[in-house]
Amino acid sequence: MNVRLRAFHARFGRDRASLVALFGLALAALLAIGAPLIFKRDAFAMVAAPFLWPGADVNHPLGTDMFGRDILTGVVYGARVSLLVGAIAASISTAIGIAVGLAAGYFGKWVDHALMRVTELFQTMPPLVFVVTIVAILQPSIFSIVTAISITSWTQTARLIRAETLRIRESEYVQAAFALGIRPINIILRHILLNAISPAIVTGTLLAGSAILTEAALSFLGLGDPNVMSWGSMVGSGRQVLRTAWYITAIPGLAIVLTVLAITAFGNGLNRILNPRADR
Repeated sequence: MNVRLRAFHARFGRDRASLVALFGLALAALLAIGAPLIFKRDAFAMVAAPFLWPGADVNHPLGTDMFGRDILTGVVYGARVSLLVGAIAASISTAIGIAVGLAAGYFGKWVDHALMRVTELFQTMPPLVFVVTIVAILQPSIFSIVTAISITSWTQTARLIRAETLRIRESEYVQAAFALGIRPINIILRHILLNAISPAIVTGTLLAGSAILTEAALSFLGLGDPNVMSWGSMVGSGRQVLRTAWYITAIPGLAIVLTVLAITAFGNGLNRILNPRADR
């Protein structure tokens, strides 16, 4: 295991794009966590004159919106929501996908058939429409958004893990474990999951970026949590004055783009490191 970790660190250290992406994400996470310490005021507080352009006031370097709220404060507090939703939703959906994929691939027969039909059912539904429906039923909140994204995002991971499980299940060491009478749960966790987890990790990072975009879309549509500041809600409110004060929309929009690009670059780097054949 130590040899594998050292090899992973060596490969990761040579991947500059992934390092830059990881540094950017770590910085965003630190700012999000430390937002209450960095900014003593609430993100919704009206602290200055409306429509201050970026650079016009040193106390508000990114300007203010139509209500006089500081945009920098809103962007940093919005990072808390986006990163939290992305991390939790990706973790839950990945866990669901792994569980479904392992069960379908290992047990096969009617279990595989039933789980794959359920997977196909979820895949036939437009994800955003499905998420909007769930959030509208549960009422907009961080909990309902995370729940909706998690329920609708696990199918790709499930199919990927199922394919890996079917491949690994036929390997010699797994067949030897069958012959020795090792319990199925031990075979799944020790022999199959450990060898199939790499693609799920990569997929999970990409799901985090997708979750951030989905949360932003919901907030833009007015279905975000009204009690927290979000990048999507900032973009949505700024569209009303897009022609006269485009920066109100552009700044949080740029934050969304850069964050998703960083997550995607990090995920692609993980894929190159964990699956060297991907570059061939």
